Amino acid sequence: MDPQAAAQWSRRRLKVLGSGPSPWLHEEVGRRMQERLDVIKLQPQHWLAWEPLRSGLESIGLIQARYAQAQCHVYARQLLEREQATAKLQKPWWQPARWLNPIQVHDGVPAKQDMLWANMVLHTSADPQAMMSQWHQALEVDGFVMFSCLGPDTLRELRALYAAQGWTPPAHEFTDMHDWGDMLVQAGFAEPVMDMERITLTFETPERLLLELRELGRNLSLHRHSGLKGRQWHAQLLQALQQLARPEDDGRLVLTFEVIYGHALKPQARAKVQALSEIGLEDMRAMLRQSRPE
Repeated sequence: MDPQAAAQWSRRRLKVLGSGPSPWLHEEVGRRMQERLDVIKLQPQHWLAWEPLRSGLESIGLIQARYAQAQCHVYARQLLEREQATAKLQKPWWQPARWLNPIQVHDGVPAKQDMLWANMVLHTSADPQAMMSQWHQALEVDGFVMFSCLGPDTLRELRALYAAQGWTPPAHEFTDMHDWGDMLVQAGFAEPVMDMERITLTFETPERLLLELRELGRNLSLHRHSGLKGRQWHAQLLQALQQLARPEDDGRLVLTFEVIYGHALKPQARAKVQALSEIGLEDMRAMLRQSRPE
């Protein structure tokens, strides 16, 4: 991934996409991910929604309904995103919950969370390991992260089409779920559980396909074309996209999205035994509390 392109898209996406709804695919993945909370016994008292407009505001509303008594926190770096999240997620003024349990919106990552919800954001980060470290710091001990992202099989039809045309890749490479599990452990998480599914979307026209892809993101590949492409190339692209049509889908254009789901716990801090070990003050306090007799 091109770090500069990723940072630019993160800054500009709200201006490009406007104040419309979150991408449909993100909302659908968020809905499916919240169903996975059925197997989690912990009932969060404080939970954090990470970058809510990208995660999907409707799916975050489902989490609010599931944990109606819990305090909802929102992390969003940009002012416009914080304003839109507040307007969408805050309860109506006539409901007591708006005043008794209002959502807390932050431009920095808050701590002491029991759950962190990060839907469809990790695959656009140029430094996912740093993001996972932020997640770890935000959680209480025994808190957990729930996340989803795109996997390496995503856009396989489009990648094959671009390769056949001799074009540069249409998107950056996505990370395998086993590598995400390893990164979680490196960030300090324990017991990561990963699974995946493939979602097939169909589109009536090439124009509609490109419109929805633009809602999902941009081409962040280091190997993408370095300059602007003209109308002639765009016409060639629209014609080439017709090759994605499948007779069994009534001639609609087909794209595959691999969706990875994961969750992991923040365990009690443990000292690392080495020839020379350095233990942070907060980790030492946590270990001392753990070792005290009841």
